[in-house]
Amino acid sequence: MASLKRVAKSGNDWTTEDLCAYNVIVEARDFGSFFGQPSPILQPFELLTNQRADEMTSAENHLVISFMDLAMNRIPNEESKVAQFTEKLLAALEYESLSRCVVLQQQMPLFICGESRDATADVCIMDMSEILMVVQEDKRHMDAGEPQPQLIAEAIAAFQFNNYKRTRILNEPALVSKVIAGITMLGTAPTFFKIPVTQDLVSAVELGRYPPTPTVVTMHVPDVPRPTYLVAEGMEPLDNREIIFACFEAFKQFV
Repeated sequence: MASLKRVAKSGNDWTTEDLCAYNVIVEARDFGSFFGQPSPILQPFELLTNQRADEMTSAENHLVISFMDLAMNRIPNEESKVAQFTEKLLAALEYESLSRCVVLQQQMPLFICGESRDATADVCIMDMSEILMVVQEDKRHMDAGEPQPQLIAEAIAAFQFNNYKRTRILNEPALVSKVIAGITMLGTAPTFFKIPVTQDLVSAVELGRYPPTPTVVTMHVPDVPRPTYLVAEGMEPLDNREIIFACFEAFKQFV
């Protein structure tokens, strides 16, 4: 893999070949191994007990389900509503706070092979000093490439962005490593990622070199009752929704 060609390209152009070129491996984990805890028991609330938008009493929850319906019923050749749905879902699941916000279409510089390119997260969680989580929609239906390599490129760009802000603006030391939380969304079906970005990996990307130490990215696909139909059903059925929401709740520890 060290012989693979490494070229300067934007994060949205990354492919599986780029992961091989930078010695990045993606491995699946079950719930306990990935989250390091049992599945949390969620307190009932109307997003878990009411299926349709017109059953919601909260305007916020009504919007979540309305945008879920739009995300699941994409009009061909039109931009999907997956990012907007994800933004509203993360807010409803309390990923936002007084110090954190959900941001759409966050652009980040990506320094790669001695040149400056960019990476754009469809959704991200930010606080005042850093990007904490990146989300990439699976847009292969639009011939827009593979979501996993794009997500990992965005995590590397986020690490670069965070360290630039720490050293140039906040007058703090640069981090040598950070696990960046990531999610890919295929319709309303999420996959969760823990992306350990190190300065060694970042330096390899910046210089266009093969890092001898592999970077192992772990991922978790929610274990829904009908896994074959996860993409088709997404979060629409309440039994799927409860399992996926439990994943979102457990994932907060990494954000």
